[in-house]
Amino acid sequence: MAGSFRLPAGGRIDRSKILGFRFDGLSLEAHAGDTLASALLANGIHLVGRSFKYHRPRGIMSAGVDEPNALVGVGGSQERYTPNLRATQVGLVPGLVAESQNRFPTLAFDAGAINDFLWPFFPAGFYYKTFLWPQKAWKSLYEPIIRRAAGLGTAPTKPDADHYAQRYAHCDVLVIGGGPAGLAAAVAAANQGARVILCDEQSEFGGSLLAAPDAGTWLPDTLERLARHDRVTRLSRTTAFGYYPHNMVGLAQRVTDHLSQPDPSLPRERLWQVRAKEVVIATGAHERPLVFPENDRPGIMLADSARTYASRYGVKPGNRAVVATAHDSAYRAALELSQVGVTIAAIVDLRADPSGPYYEAARATGLPIQLSGTVCGTEGRLRIRSADIASVKNGTVGVRQRVACDLLLMSGGWTPSIHLFSQSRGTPRYDESLMAFVPDRSAERERSAGACRGVFGLDAAIADGTEAGERAAKGETALFSAVPATGGGFVGTMPHDRKPSAVRAFVDFQNDATAKDIKLAVQEGFRSIEHIKRYTTTGMATDQGKGSNLNALGIASDVLGASIPSIGLTTFRPPYTPTGFGIFAGRARGDLFDPLRTTPIHDWAVAQGAVFEDVGQWRRACYFPKPGETMDQAVGRECVAVRKSAGIFDASTLGKIEIVGPDAAEFMNRLYVNPWTKLEPGRCRYGVMLREDGAIMDDGVVGRLAADRFHVTTTTGGAAAVLQHMEDYRQTEWPELDVFLTSTTEQYAVIAVQGPAARDLLAPLIEGIDLSAAAMPHMSVRLGRICGVPTRLFRVSFTGELGFEINVPADYGRAVWDAIVAAGVAYDLTPYGTETMHVLRAEKGFIIVGQETDGTVMPDDAGLGWAIGKAKRDFVGKRSLARAAMAASDRKQLVGLLTQEPAMVLEEGAQIVADPAEPIPMTMLGHVTSSYFSAVLGRSIALAVVAGGRARLGQRLYVPMPGRTIPVEVVSPIFLDPEGKRLDA
Repeated sequence: MAGSFRLPAGGRIDRSKILGFRFDGLSLEAHAGDTLASALLANGIHLVGRSFKYHRPRGIMSAGVDEPNALVGVGGSQERYTPNLRATQVGLVPGLVAESQNRFPTLAFDAGAINDFLWPFFPAGFYYKTFLWPQKAWKSLYEPIIRRAAGLGTAPTKPDADHYAQRYAHCDVLVIGGGPAGLAAAVAAANQGARVILCDEQSEFGGSLLAAPDAGTWLPDTLERLARHDRVTRLSRTTAFGYYPHNMVGLAQRVTDHLSQPDPSLPRERLWQVRAKEVVIATGAHERPLVFPENDRPGIMLADSARTYASRYGVKPGNRAVVATAHDSAYRAALELSQVGVTIAAIVDLRADPSGPYYEAARATGLPIQLSGTVCGTEGRLRIRSADIASVKNGTVGVRQRVACDLLLMSGGWTPSIHLFSQSRGTPRYDESLMAFVPDRSAERERSAGACRGVFGLDAAIADGTEAGERAAKGETALFSAVPATGGGFVGTMPHDRKPSAVRAFVDFQNDATAKDIKLAVQEGFRSIEHIKRYTTTGMATDQGKGSNLNALGIASDVLGASIPSIGLTTFRPPYTPTGFGIFAGRARGDLFDPLRTTPIHDWAVAQGAVFEDVGQWRRACYFPKPGETMDQAVGRECVAVRKSAGIFDASTLGKIEIVGPDAAEFMNRLYVNPWTKLEPGRCRYGVMLREDGAIMDDGVVGRLAADRFHVTTTTGGAAAVLQHMEDYRQTEWPELDVFLTSTTEQYAVIAVQGPAARDLLAPLIEGIDLSAAAMPHMSVRLGRICGVPTRLFRVSFTGELGFEINVPADYGRAVWDAIVAAGVAYDLTPYGTETMHVLRAEKGFIIVGQETDGTVMPDDAGLGWAIGKAKRDFVGKRSLARAAMAASDRKQLVGLLTQEPAMVLEEGAQIVADPAEPIPMTMLGHVTSSYFSAVLGRSIALAVVAGGRARLGQRLYVPMPGRTIPVEVVSPIFLDPEGKRLDA
C-alpha cells in the first residue's frame, strides 16, 4: 500500500480493499472508506489548492463540511465533472479522478501567486476604489479581467450525463444530524410512536463517535434499535441544506456518488422536500480556527480534525506537531496523536490556568506545555516548516522561539452550528462561556439538541437528544435549560509581536479575508456586521461563517469597543453547504425543461399543414396555409370564412378551473369585479380579475352550472397564476369559506365553432339541448351530448359572431372534432388559428390580457368599467380603484386607430405623440397594443392605449417611425358590428 503516513492499524477503513485514484494526474492508492482528503493525507499530500484572491498555497484544514481550502474538481469526463467539491466530503471510489483548482500552470508553481507579492495593493474593498478611473477603461480593461478572475473552479462544458430525482415526504419528526444527540432524539421520538426521518450528511451515522475508538457499545446498540423501528426512515449521505417556512426542509441525498458502478436506473442525487410536524436540529458544532500571522499554510489544521484523521481513517497527518489552543479539546487531540507516533513539539495554550482531564493527562504524560503562550508566525512555502511561539504576560509578547514542525494544530473552541436554526428565523443569543451564539427563541416547530445548542459531552448530548425527541413526538414546545458550557475558547486575533502593516492573519481562508481587512472596514466607517461581511467578503460564498464568523465578530468588536452581542450576527442563508443544480432541476431538463403541451387536436392540425406558435407551454396552430399562401393571405381567407359562414378553432388551451362548494358564489364575488350571487345557473358572465393594486390580472368567461358550481375559464398563459392566486386567498385570507378549486384545463377539449352558420351546423350533432336563440341566448351554458359524448356547451364568442364553445372530455376531443369537420363540409367550415383569432377579436374591440394590458391598465382604462359590480361591498383591488389617480382624465385608455393609408399596418409597441414637430424628447401619449390588416374591412386597424383616449375620438395623432411619421385617427376600438347584432343572431 502506497502512502508513508498510513497508520499500521486502526480506523474505520477497509484495509482489505485498495482503491486506485488520481489527483492532478498523479496515480495514488488508498482504502475503501477513505475520503479524498484522508486519502491525500495518507499519501503525504497536504497542498491541495490555491486561495481565491492571493493564490496562496492551501492545505486540508478540517475533516468535514467546514473545510475552506480543499475544494477540488471531480470527474474524469466533462459529462460527469463537478467543480468545487470539498475533498473532505468526497468518498473515495475506484478510479476517482480529481484535480486542484485556481492554479496555472501547476499547483506547486502557480503564476497567479504574483498576487501574493502584491497583496498590499489588494486591501478590503480595493475593487471599489481601484477601478473608478478612467471610467472608459471599465468595459474594455477592468471588467474582462475581473470576469476571468471571478469564481473558483471551471464549469463543465457538456451536459451532465447523470440524472436526478425529487420527492416529497411527510413525517411527525424530522431529526437533522446523526450524532449522539440526533440518534438519541430519533430513538426517543420513534419510541413515542412518531414517524421519524433521520438524516445525516456523512456516509454512516455516529457523528463524533465515528472518531472515538473507545466509544463503547452505545452506537451499535442504538443503530440496531433504529433499524428495528419500521417507522424510522434513515438517510445517510443526506444534507439538510435549507430550512423554509412551515417546517419545510430541503434534503440533498447523494444516492450513487459512493458507488464505482452504480445502477444506471438510480439517480445520482435525490432532492427530498420534507414537511415535518416537528423538527429536531442536532447538527453539532464546528471547531474554531485561531487567527495569528501566517495561519494558512498547508499543514495547519484544526486539532480535532487531525485527531479524526488518525482515529477514523488511520492516517498520521504529520510527524512533528505544534498545538496552539485556547480550549481543552486540543489536549485530547495532542494525546491521541502522540500515541500514534506524532511528536508533539509544543502545546501553546493562550490561557494561563487551563484545567480538565485532558489537560491533566497531557501534563502527566510529559507533553511540553507553554501556558499564556501565543503563535507569532509560521514559515514554509508549500508546507509549514516551523512556528514562532512566545509567552504573553499582561498583554506583552515575550521573546519568540522558533519550533520546527510539519504540522500545526489549532483550536479556538467550538462554535455551535446554528445555520439551520437561523434559516428557520429563530433568534440566537450570545453565550459568554462558549464565546459563541446558541439557539434561543424558535419561530418554527423545532428545537435544537446537543452541541448545536452548546451541550457538550457524550452523556449530556444523549440526554439532551432524548428529551428533544420525546418533546418533539408529543408536540411540546416548552424550552428546556442548557447545560453549562466548559472548556473556554477564544475569538479574535491572538497576540503577536509583528508590525500590523506587515501581518496577514487570515480570518476567512476561502476568500483571503484577513484581520487587517476587518479592521480597515471598521476604520472606513462600516459598523454593521452585515456591511463588514460584504466589504471584506468574510463569511460569504460556501463558508457561510462556519469557521470565520466568530473571529470576525471578535476583531470588529475589539476595534469598535463594543460587545459582540451588540454588533449582531450575520444571516446564514441556504444552502448550508453547496448543493448541485441537478437536484433542483430533477427531470426538468432537455425536452422536459419546459414541457411542450399539445391538445387532442394537435395531430390533426399537423396533418393539415398548420403553422404553429408557442403560447405559454402550449403548441398552438397559428394559421392553416393552403399551397402557395403567405401568412397574410391565409389569415385573411380564414377571417372572411368565419364572418361569411363558419370557422372551427381549437380552444383547448384555455385555462379551466372548477369552483365548487356552498360558498362558491361568495368566493367569486370576492375575487372578481363582477357580481355573481344573482347569476342564474345556465348563464355565463365575462369575468375580470384584478391584482391588489387594481390592475387587470386576467379575464375569461365564467359559466354557472349550479348554485354551488362555476366553470371558470382563464387566458392560456395565465391559468397557473390564476389558480395560485385563488388558492392563496382561499387558504390564507378566507379559510372560513367552504369552497374547493380544481384545475380542469387538461380534462376538457374545447372546440369553438364560430360564424353565421354555426347553429345550423351543430344542431344535428347535439342531443338534449335546444340551440334556438330563445332557448339558448348569447352568454349561456347547457349540459347535454354531442355525437353521444357528454358536453358542456357554451354559447360565447371571442370573434363577434354567433358562436359556440364545445367542452368535451379530452379523450373524445379528436373524435368530436372530426365529426364536426365532416358535418361542416356543407357549410364550407374553415379551420382557423390564433393569428386569425387575434384579428377577429380586434375587429370587435375585444382585449387580450397581456397585450392590451401591461400591469398598469385598470378596468375602466380598457373600457371594462361596465363589468364592475357597483353594489358590491368589496373585491380584490376595489380599494385601489378608489384612489384619486384612477379617475384622472389623462389616464391611458383603450382606443382604436385608423391610418390614412388603408394598407399601412402600424408596428405593435410604436409610440404615439400629438405634435410630430416637438423636439426630442417628445411627449409620449401612449402606444400601439395590437395592429392588423383586416381582410373583412379591407384596411388596417389598430388598438392602442392613449392618454385621455376617449376624449380624443376623432382627433389626429402621430406615430413617429424611422424615416417617416404616420398620421392616425383616433376612433372607437369597436371596428365591426358595434350594435352586437351578429352575436345575438
